[in-house]
Amino acid sequence: MNIRSLTRGDGVVIGAAVVLFIASFLDTFDTDGSDIPNAWDNLGLVMSMYVGGIIGAVLIIVARALPQPRKVAGLDLGHVGVAFTIFAAWTSFWTIVDPLGAFSDELGSSKVGAGTGLILGLIAALVLAGVAIATPLVPALQAALLPAPKPVAPQPYGAQPPGGYGYPGAQPQPGQPYGAQPQPGQPFGQQQPAAQGAPAAAQPPAGDFSPFWFAVPVTRPLFSEDGAPNPIAELAPGTWYLAVEQRGAALVAQTQDGRRGVLQDTTGIQRG
Repeated sequence: MNIRSLTRGDGVVIGAAVVLFIASFLDTFDTDGSDIPNAWDNLGLVMSMYVGGIIGAVLIIVARALPQPRKVAGLDLGHVGVAFTIFAAWTSFWTIVDPLGAFSDELGSSKVGAGTGLILGLIAALVLAGVAIATPLVPALQAALLPAPKPVAPQPYGAQPPGGYGYPGAQPQPGQPYGAQPQPGQPFGQQQPAAQGAPAAAQPPAGDFSPFWFAVPVTRPLFSEDGAPNPIAELAPGTWYLAVEQRGAALVAQTQDGRRGVLQDTTGIQRG
């Protein structure tokens, strides 16, 4: 799971779920009686309005943080979470309309109204459902919750850059295998001779394109190079990926595990 793939809308969903949990422990009714129940004294109310909304928020966040979309009974996990939040908001509205419910015989109808728990729960449930629906539609809510880390400062001239996949300063040289180091005594920029019996390495494509590292501002799908409509991976903010080829406005990117695919949406990417 990658928390850097969470959006501002997901942050609002988390905050609304926390408020909903706190509201479940507050008074359900506003009355002069000394024994005032909260939502946990009414199993139907707490499970449908409060716990239902919290479950919906958890499903939305988990679906956003997972690298691959998951399905439940053929339905996307995030869509199931949105349905839970709508149900919680629906229940909270009608509970405000009829706050007594199962306690009408015990408390009576006079001098009894909605308590702090119901009012705060209604506000949290409405915000939770509204933001869950609006996040895929409003660009401001789709912005990353956590900013992407800044690229590592360039090394001084002549210094050996640190190794490891994901370092933006390690630019592969054309004709040289990625990650290979020059041999002692070999002139700078000269290609290594191929071993006897080994097949010749494929020449890089013509043009002035040079591989570079980049990071995406929000989660972006990576599609197969053969043009299949289903994504093969998902690029997450906060991780450096290697662009190995350019195809028009799209880029052929390589993930940390060596998979290659086409990044069709390159708007707002950050070059290393």
